[in-house]
Amino acid sequence: MPFFELLHQDKNSHARAGIIHTDHGDIETPIFMPVGTQASVKTLDQTDLNNFGAQIILGNTYHLHLRPGEDLIAEQGGLHKFMNWNKPILTDSGGFQVFSLGKQKDAKEIVISTAKERSLSVEQLNRDSSSLRSLGMTNERLVKIDEEGVTFKSYIDGSTHRFTPESAIEIQHKLGADIIMAFDECTPDTSTREYTKEAMERTHRWAERSLKQFNNLAIEQSNNRTYRQFLFGIIQGANHQELREESAKFISSLDFDGIAIGGESIGYNMEATADILDWVYPIIPKDKPHYAMGIGLSPADLLVAVEHGVDMFDCVAPTRLARHGMVFAHPNCIRKISGATAHSQKSQSRFNLTNSSFTKDTRPIDESCACHTCQNYTRSYLHHLFAAGEMSAMRLASIHNLHFMLNLMKQAREAIKNDNFLELKKQWA
Repeated sequence: MPFFELLHQDKNSHARAGIIHTDHGDIETPIFMPVGTQASVKTLDQTDLNNFGAQIILGNTYHLHLRPGEDLIAEQGGLHKFMNWNKPILTDSGGFQVFSLGKQKDAKEIVISTAKERSLSVEQLNRDSSSLRSLGMTNERLVKIDEEGVTFKSYIDGSTHRFTPESAIEIQHKLGADIIMAFDECTPDTSTREYTKEAMERTHRWAERSLKQFNNLAIEQSNNRTYRQFLFGIIQGANHQELREESAKFISSLDFDGIAIGGESIGYNMEATADILDWVYPIIPKDKPHYAMGIGLSPADLLVAVEHGVDMFDCVAPTRLARHGMVFAHPNCIRKISGATAHSQKSQSRFNLTNSSFTKDTRPIDESCACHTCQNYTRSYLHHLFAAGEMSAMRLASIHNLHFMLNLMKQAREAIKNDNFLELKKQWA
């Protein structure tokens, strides 16, 4: 049985429906993948994930390496057993952290990035007397990139660590995810074309080394693991068409199981994302899954990616927004909410439960939603929970947002099979 089966492509777009086969279960595509950065999807447990139909979740190699460590997880049977999740898992390689904490950023930018990661204001982070010390905030950078790999300081305690393509694969091998990623450098869009090309070519060399190490470990894996791992390569090149096409050709020429499209723009600038996906789509293999990394800030963003031939995507935004009271809803629902506007895609797809207008609103978040939250709780009650600072508010909102994204992908799969995907997408225009 092949790793990826393409079942149908929409006649009017590049949208594809397929199945990814892993030893921990099949994954119907297109699929949104909830992010469990530290072996946990924030505020939720695995029963929640199973109840709203998550097929695959993500773990973060960088964070899991720092805490609790891949050796401890391996000793306890790998991520699946460690976190009690018997469905597929994907881990990234830590390459994105080369971007987010990289040498291109100054100390101020790193503080802002870290504050967002911890859901704190910059002022709150600075009030923590240990924060800047733990971040290594003296006159040196957190990250040093060289040909062999990356040396970086832990944001937890300031200790020094090093990732190479080989070690990133070894860490993911120990974590035991079903799908793992080659080590790459994700360059900011503000980087010069010269540096972007340099970083892309380094990513290509790292891809070859990642693949070689993966194949070396596959022999060992066959002797001590009952399931197979799969490796994806990552296309880089920022917003330069010729570099993206060059990277797509190179990564596609290697024997990866899947192809990922990375970079700062992906998921954050959807206009640029659509262009990049258009550039690489004709080049990357049609018989392998296509993974756009970091898409999911808005439900409509998923549909843009699907239209351009993407099968898999992930984003921390649905749960991060939920923890602040921001919940997704169908545009028809948004139009019924007093004061809602249609000036932006964001205003068409979400609203804030902490707004006082919901104090006495006895409707569910979205009357068309079948999630646990919408079937059992009102906007008024959820508004009260957020106002009272109850942790259950974050959990219930997170359940809704992730169910909403997964259900939208279920609708997309059916629409693709019926060749009317664009009709679904029009609802979010």
